[in-house]
Amino acid sequence: MAYPTVSAPYGLRPINLIGGQVFAGQTRLRRIASTYTTNIFFGDPVKIVADGTIERATNESDAPNEGFAGVFMGVSYVSAATKQPTFSQYWPGVSVVSGTVIQAYVADDPDQLFQVVACSSGTTVNTTNTAFQYTAIGCNVALINNAGDTISGDSRQAVNTGSEAADKLLPLRIVDVVPDTAFVISSTTYYPEVIVKWNMPNFGAGTPQGGHAYYNPLGHA
Repeated sequence: MAYPTVSAPYGLRPINLIGGQVFAGQTRLRRIASTYTTNIFFGDPVKIVADGTIERATNESDAPNEGFAGVFMGVSYVSAATKQPTFSQYWPGVSVVSGTVIQAYVADDPDQLFQVVACSSGTTVNTTNTAFQYTAIGCNVALINNAGDTISGDSRQAVNTGSEAADKLLPLRIVDVVPDTAFVISSTTYYPEVIVKWNMPNFGAGTPQGGHAYYNPLGHA
């Protein structure tokens, strides 16, 4: 395998935007409800729920009905244990000082491109002849909703090799491959990392479903 090798998935890593637009690290502040105790990791997809706050999106072969809100990039809160402002790579679902706001940083641009690892299942990076080939560009693909790493704070979500298809419900579109970590088996080049974007909402069922929340006209009540 070429250097560097890919040892584990790391979630959805923002790189640039479609059309060659530059990503300069812009994020939007989104609140997390103080009662929300589920971990959200750096690189996890998130969704907006009825009270306007965000939660971790666990979708794999589709998207939340109202669409993804972006990808989680960190959080700040006032810990109830220390009474101090805390900046964290991931939301650990801890108690906060009453009346304070939990602020998540979300890469919310609907044109965002992400680098992501291809796994055969779970967190197993696909380094065999079933990994993505160049022909995967343009296909839609499913996520693998792995639990994150509480040591690093990083997501472990990945994309599922073997799921690529012309299926409008799948949440991501492969727009490119990553040549730096490509490997060759029997003269065929395979790619354990790809570049993806949010798929468009599905309008085929009459009611818009999925895609990015900003491109989905449905919204929520």
